[in-house]
Amino acid sequence: MGLPWVRLDTQMPSNPKLLELTTDGKWRAAFVYVAGLAYAGQHGTDGYLPPTCLVFIHATKKEATELVKVGLWHNDTGGWYINGWDDFQISDEAAKSRSKKAREAALARWHRGGK
Repeated sequence: MGLPWVRLDTQMPSNPKLLELTTDGKWRAAFVYVAGLAYAGQHGTDGYLPPTCLVFIHATKKEATELVKVGLWHNDTGGWYINGWDDFQISDEAAKSRSKKAREAALARWHRGGK
């Protein structure tokens, strides 16, 4: 299903892991981290990033390695997992459940209003 948005913690710019990247001049990897959040949200992967997504998030394996090194991503079977995804983002299953409840509530309102 995917999400139309992802949450960014207001303290993200001062996250020590991001600061390590930006202090070392690895701005591209910092951007790839944010683009990875967007990709995972859009595609409902619950934080998993397959190797095929790298081109869509403007990344190379070099940036992936840098993100793993600082602990923003973790190596996972055949790809990577975004560290802390479950702490800050809604799961794809929860998003589907919210959407279903909203549709049902709208239908109930619509049918009640028409009587």
